[in-house]
Amino acid sequence: MDDDALQRSLRVQGDAWYELVKERCPHLFAAAPLFVTTAQLWQMQVVIAAVERVVKLPAWLSGSPFPNPDETTSHSTKPASGQVAGYLPQVGEGTNAAPSAQDYSLGVFYGYDFHLNDQGAHLIEINTNAGGAFINALLIASQREAGLYGAEVAEENLEQQFLAMFRNEWRLARGDVPLASVAIVDEAPESQYLYPEFLLAQRMFERAGIVAHIGDPSALQMQDDGLYLDEQKIDLVYNRLTDFSLQHHPALRQAYLDGNAVVTPAPAHYERYADKRNLARLSDAETLRALGASEADIATLLAGVPQTRLVAGADHDQWWQERKQWFFKPAEGYGSKGSYSGAKLTKRVFEEIMQGGYVAQRIAAPDERKVCLPEAEPQMLKYDVRCYVYDGQVQLVAARLYQGQTTNFRTPGGGFAPVRVVE
Repeated sequence: MDDDALQRSLRVQGDAWYELVKERCPHLFAAAPLFVTTAQLWQMQVVIAAVERVVKLPAWLSGSPFPNPDETTSHSTKPASGQVAGYLPQVGEGTNAAPSAQDYSLGVFYGYDFHLNDQGAHLIEINTNAGGAFINALLIASQREAGLYGAEVAEENLEQQFLAMFRNEWRLARGDVPLASVAIVDEAPESQYLYPEFLLAQRMFERAGIVAHIGDPSALQMQDDGLYLDEQKIDLVYNRLTDFSLQHHPALRQAYLDGNAVVTPAPAHYERYADKRNLARLSDAETLRALGASEADIATLLAGVPQTRLVAGADHDQWWQERKQWFFKPAEGYGSKGSYSGAKLTKRVFEEIMQGGYVAQRIAAPDERKVCLPEAEPQMLKYDVRCYVYDGQVQLVAARLYQGQTTNFRTPGGGFAPVRVVE
């Protein structure tokens, strides 16, 4: 890694931005790139393609992703008459929806996260509000003259690709009307770890002549003619919230349901892709056949998605006996919060998991990469690989290096790393 080149690229963003990253995110960037083979990259791409085909099958969204094993819905949305429990309403279904309120948006920045090891590439989860794309675009650009071995894995001119993606989201919903304003929305955005990325996104929109605001969802207000943030009418919301149903953010939820603003990613995108209970369907041959998946896609998914099961308290004793083979995740979790390796579970935490709302994924251990830091012994760091995807196409590939059970940005030498593909 050419750290001098990286620091120059960071400083170009302005002194205030540079100091913010330096103070808040000291381990945002790893000390070394990650090298993957063409075979590993190809395997990740074919798994992504198979998922994209399966989730578009008519039967995929015929009901909720999965009912809770204990017969309680994990979504806080109360289903309307004729709807199944766990249903997330779609845009245009609000009580005040205009007859033309339809949203065909695809959802920006899907993150397909993989563990790579000697057994291949393993899809650990899919995120529909994956952070880091703007940060990694900056990182990749900073290393283009560094003479790193291998080739970068990214589309050319990522800023223009990102801008075209947001404009396409708007066009799919609103046609040829120009996109005039965007709100980048998260809870207490200035306190978020990746707030520097929000600033990069804001500047991208502004360079394109699009008014861009960063705000808390509590500042959003519905008025007669649409959604507003302060005094600005908002055309499109770049949604970074982890309230995936928007249940706790009524103004934004109503704007979405009534089609008064384009929200991306949206609850419908989360339900189709990112609810972790979907991983159980993607890793079960019988379910995939019932959905109408092709035998080729079934074979690809069984090889590339670790077996995932819904956790039911009725199987308490069996889960305890087999716990070391599994990694337990909240079905609607995010950012590794509440996730546990079965080998390290305490009895207390295990009993909490047995109350429901979890999935268990058969462990596919991440590989490691040696990292050397100045005046320190070389250390082995785990890594995962994130493919940023829009409309089924990989925009860029990045890695996260870390120590511990799950990814984090607290490891010296760890953080986002550029991925280089080699033969």
